[in-house]
Amino acid sequence: MINRKKALATTAGALAPKLIELAPSLTSGVIRQALHRAIMGVGPLPGAIAAAEKQLKEQKGNVDKAVREVIENHVALASAGGFATNLGGLIAAAVTIPANVSGLAIIQCRMVAGIAHLRGYDLTDPRVRNAILLCLLGEERVSRQIKSKKLPAPPMAIATAPTYDAALDNMVATEVATEMLNRVVGKRLAATVGKRIPVVGGVVGAGTDAWATMQIGRYASRELLPRARR
Repeated sequence: MINRKKALATTAGALAPKLIELAPSLTSGVIRQALHRAIMGVGPLPGAIAAAEKQLKEQKGNVDKAVREVIENHVALASAGGFATNLGGLIAAAVTIPANVSGLAIIQCRMVAGIAHLRGYDLTDPRVRNAILLCLLGEERVSRQIKSKKLPAPPMAIATAPTYDAALDNMVATEVATEMLNRVVGKRLAATVGKRIPVVGGVVGAGTDAWATMQIGRYASRELLPRARR
């Protein structure tokens, strides 16, 4: 048993940095594409605006209630996706981790884009799109990156900046890709090395994705203050 646990730990230690190295290739190819699909819709999922407007109608025009419903719905989606992509052992992570990153990015981008739309932001505006991606980092990381001068401002300030700064596109996408990949690697290692039972990875994945999505939704709700809806 001890040898098996040691072997798993060794495998995890070797695999984690290799997976994290995937971040640069995921940056523009996955994160930006995830944002586009989240806004436009993908497969059976309608786009962020349609989903948000549906909630607004169900809540009889109450924006705050609609925002809460958007968050709750996407927390449920993240939970289901987290379970499906975190089954199996650690060796399968090389395939399922990139899938989890892209799937979770679409869900969380769709949620934040829906909140932004309900609060009166134009989702075609590149400043707003960068703000949506920044929200995916979470309040703590955004604050750290601003203090270290790796990011110029929080999401609200980016969304309402006087001018669009194209240099932010790659910077923001890189930050988001790296953060999401680290989160996914972290929960996979915790589930597999800590419990050594493959199905536990699904349970941990579901809970972790749901919790992270809820925190991002609440952060976006606090950060993206209402503007006049067009």
